[in-house]
Amino acid sequence: MRKLVGALAAVAAMAVLTACGSSESDASGGGPWTFTDGRGEKISLDSAPTRVVAQSSIAAALADLGVEVVGTFGPLKLPDGSVDPQAAGLDPATVTDVTGGGEYGTLDLEKLAELEPDLVITNMYQKPELWYMNDDTAEKVDKVAPILAINYQGLDLVQTLDAVEKVAGRLGADLESAKAVTARQQFADASARLTALGRTMGDRTVLPVSTTADLLYVGDPAQFPDIAYYRSIGLPMAEVTPAKDSYWDELSWEKSDTYDADIALWDDRIGEAGLADLKKQPVFGTITAAKNDAYVPWAAVTPAGYSAYARVINTLTDNLEKNL
Repeated sequence: MRKLVGALAAVAAMAVLTACGSSESDASGGGPWTFTDGRGEKISLDSAPTRVVAQSSIAAALADLGVEVVGTFGPLKLPDGSVDPQAAGLDPATVTDVTGGGEYGTLDLEKLAELEPDLVITNMYQKPELWYMNDDTAEKVDKVAPILAINYQGLDLVQTLDAVEKVAGRLGADLESAKAVTARQQFADASARLTALGRTMGDRTVLPVSTTADLLYVGDPAQFPDIAYYRSIGLPMAEVTPAKDSYWDELSWEKSDTYDADIALWDDRIGEAGLADLKKQPVFGTITAAKNDAYVPWAAVTPAGYSAYARVINTLTDNLEKNL
């Protein structure tokens, strides 16, 4: 959705009307409950789900809209016990973490079953892959409770936020509450700030990056809902050619100067230690951003809510301003 910032409030309002006016039953109507998810899978329950387990970022977004969950999976707490930014707004003490202890995408099925969930919710960045749930685990989870998958692929940020709000509305959230309306306005205001900043940048560009020990991952702005949105409202992004069926161009450190940009937007999931490692790379150190020490953190995974992203965009704008 490439809408002008000035139209954002109207878009959000229409999304609310659409969500509330759909033929699918919601939590307020009583009786059977149905929902067709991002895979096209129709979920049918005898009544509205009240015991929900959700991927942690989705859970935080639902909680912000007044939908409480009984369990989560995925990033929840940092090593110091505080809430992970990917689940910002959740109180870890109030939910049961059912993340498995094995490979990526496993869940503790015993813990999950003990919660007696009516519904398990996650999202998809690349259909049909479920976020923080591998295929083998999904087959087993589906025997405990139906899985609702929210699609993010091919959508920009506003569309993903609206998709999560639609689910929240089906679960009983009041999408016309003062809190929800205020959150959308805060998002519009934050977006306007970023647009204004983009106008001052001239030919300067921003490059999204993430790292591992062996590779530099350079993000394609068209693939990421948040980055696609930032670009659509005026933040100048460097052009990137990703690998086939990937969000990234994966480069060896010897080729990490392939793309030049004035600001490196680094994936904050790698932490300050990861940033320090990035700064030590000699070849990457030759690009303009590195030479000017122009590094700005990128909240690559954030709870998909208007309130959360208003904060993220304001922080992003603040940090960009410091590097101009």
